[in-house]
Amino acid sequence: MSKNEILLESVHIVKGRLKSELSNITIDRAVLGLFFSGVKLSTGHGGLCFTPVKDIPAAVCCPSSAAAMPLSGKLRGRSAEQYLEDVFSDNILKKTLGIAALNALSNLIWELEPPEGYSIAIGMDAFDNVDVSQYKKSVVIGALVPMLKKLITGGCDFRVLEQDPRTLKSGELPYYAPAEDAHKYVPDADLLVITGVTILNDTLPGILNMAKPGAQIIVTGPTASMLPDALFSRGVTMVGGILVTKADELLDIISEGGSGYHFFGKSAERTVIFKNQP
Repeated sequence: MSKNEILLESVHIVKGRLKSELSNITIDRAVLGLFFSGVKLSTGHGGLCFTPVKDIPAAVCCPSSAAAMPLSGKLRGRSAEQYLEDVFSDNILKKTLGIAALNALSNLIWELEPPEGYSIAIGMDAFDNVDVSQYKKSVVIGALVPMLKKLITGGCDFRVLEQDPRTLKSGELPYYAPAEDAHKYVPDADLLVITGVTILNDTLPGILNMAKPGAQIIVTGPTASMLPDALFSRGVTMVGGILVTKADELLDIISEGGSGYHFFGKSAERTVIFKNQP
């Protein structure tokens, strides 16, 4: 399988920005939590990624558990460069922590260099910046509850594409369409709101290739908390993510099954990245 071009470009950009400094950075902590997974760099910066619980191989005994995460007990002290290689691993757990490290390194770069070509708003939710009444047809990929509420309340013409319809509530099911039907709906969407999990499962490049030129395209979620260059160059207009502000506190929370309700405004902040208009 070919590598996810968005992740490939993002890793390349991170390596280019940090240059030789990258070789001195290691991972101080790594946590695979129930809802989120995360890492803390030796620089103190943290990063998150969605934990793909449904994609974790069945671990019914010690040998299969060891195969699911062969690096357990050896995650601390590995180089950040090794984690970046794991971004392309076939092992979904290694990939998850690799993306968390990519996001942590992006956090470091933002501290070292001011963003170019885009602006970052901290403490803001991407959904708050969308007037759904402006769009004739909308598509939401993933059960993004706040956006679904806005679209239903606004009486909008939309579809929600989701791999597992059980994640939708009864009032949302009339708008459901199977994820494999993306080709039927995405090309007509004036507003396209996409979960960052599509970065992790490698479906985002294909979705963006189907999008209508000029559509408003939002990618949002902890997994998307990376340098946005590769997203913006492929038509994305806004990125919603999470900025880790207190890495140790955040990792403690997610290690105990915590979610955003437990850490927003305390050890992490929502962010919105806007592409600057020419």
